[in-house]
Amino acid sequence: MNRTILLTGGGGFVAGNIISQNRSRDIIEAVEQRAVPILSDNLTWHILDLQDSAQLRRLFHRVKPDVIIHTAAISDIDYCEAHQEIAESVNVGVTRTLVDLCVESNVRLIYFSSDSIFNGQKGRYVEEDIPEPLHFYGRTKVAGEKIVQQGCHDWVVIRPSLITGLPLLDSGNSFLWRLINELKQGKKAAFPKEEIRSPVDAVTLSRAVLELAENDFQGILHLAGNDTLTRFEIARQIVRKLGYSLDLVVDKEPQVTTSRAPRPRDVSLDNTKARKVLKTPMLDLGEALDLIIENKGDKEL
Repeated sequence: MNRTILLTGGGGFVAGNIISQNRSRDIIEAVEQRAVPILSDNLTWHILDLQDSAQLRRLFHRVKPDVIIHTAAISDIDYCEAHQEIAESVNVGVTRTLVDLCVESNVRLIYFSSDSIFNGQKGRYVEEDIPEPLHFYGRTKVAGEKIVQQGCHDWVVIRPSLITGLPLLDSGNSFLWRLINELKQGKKAAFPKEEIRSPVDAVTLSRAVLELAENDFQGILHLAGNDTLTRFEIARQIVRKLGYSLDLVVDKEPQVTTSRAPRPRDVSLDNTKARKVLKTPMLDLGEALDLIIENKGDKEL
């Protein structure tokens, strides 16, 4: 019997890949603030503002989901720093409403957090490490995690590392797609050598999330690739894989301005737990890039 999944942030980068990887043909009820031009027999779009709790409740009771996958958030770190009230409303307030609904109807909740909840002093963070965010966005994700853990009966908190992949719905924030467009124009792309991540591709991430939608794992899970790399090294591997000149990737000098929120240096994640509890394999970056290319659809790389 197919499950019904309520997917928030439906028009975003991650959610678009989840929709694309829905091979088990679960019914997806996708929530977005604007119309998204993609149709499927197992996909229905619902245009609403998640901050409107009354509308969200009506939708929840109408579609009767078995699982909620909550990807929606304001994730622009500097925007969150400058607009803390709206960031709090979207990233924390909406999560609280969803938790209340899940408790009322005994629905499983998969909540997307972030690697940005850590201060970056340690690196290779495990699920048990204590969050110490450096910026307001990170604090909203920590608050969301606590609401989920303290309120839900059936929950998963996902902490993805830097996500590489393509925006299959032509929307959402994909640094890979921005990089490709710059490369096509022969422009140089600047990436910092001091920011360290453990990149995970959007295809693997989506498959892992859909696996979690149907299994009984409960807890926090780091979804990250097997490699620990600087963002500069990540960009060079991408450029090499796509056949462009490595000269197009240059070092980005650290930015220190009053309008820019601080960034943690090393928020690489340890994926040992994910490799133990999931059938979906976590990949090296080279393997991940091959998988992205295999699933690129009509994108020209």
